Amino acid sequence: MSKKALVSLSGGLDSATTLAIALSEGYQVYAISYNYEQRNSVELQAARQVAKSMNVENHKIMNIDLSQIGGSALTDDIPVPTDNSSEEEIPATYVPGRNLIFLSLALAWAEVNHIYDLFIGVNSLDYSGYPDCRPEFIKSFQKTANLATKAGVTGNDIKVHTPIIEMTKAEIIKKGVDLGVDYSKTISCYNPDEQGRACGVCDSCRLRREGFQKAGVPDPTNYQEKE
Repeated sequence: MSKKALVSLSGGLDSATTLAIALSEGYQVYAISYNYEQRNSVELQAARQVAKSMNVENHKIMNIDLSQIGGSALTDDIPVPTDNSSEEEIPATYVPGRNLIFLSLALAWAEVNHIYDLFIGVNSLDYSGYPDCRPEFIKSFQKTANLATKAGVTGNDIKVHTPIIEMTKAEIIKKGVDLGVDYSKTISCYNPDEQGRACGVCDSCRLRREGFQKAGVPDPTNYQEKE
């Protein structure tokens, strides 16, 4: 029986690359995405396309309404910042507790499916400064996961894999290209239009665009036309 892994799949560039890495390491891959009442549903459409194109074993989309909490430009009536004025402040696109909540739900579904390897595409270099993308958080969560689950206390060690956490965006893209990732199926934008086109000016679009430029790889992103 092949080893199994559960990959958190947002539909973005980082998570698609992480999924490809898990596959390349010989895992039978399950994927989980979240409909958390985010600003747009385009990323879920992208997640479905990525999961289908990469032949994951099972792709679950879990519904959880983080708009009831609010406090983020992705879940509340707060403008998505486009000026990229401060790299020191945590931006308005930070969703309170998101990775903690998502990883907890992933952990529960993984345990039911006897999966003890979780993959998540967090990155601590080319990222927006979110505290739940740091190695310290992942290390802490893994320790808690092994203390809080039946699997963990009965000898099935749970590991949280973060294969791109110390890679630049360009390095991530190069790795994905080597593994055959079709980045045209992914979207990273925080504020796409009704046609699903990326805005091109939010922090996530900026990092994505710069990543393709530095990698020397053509950017397949469908950006909105700017006057």
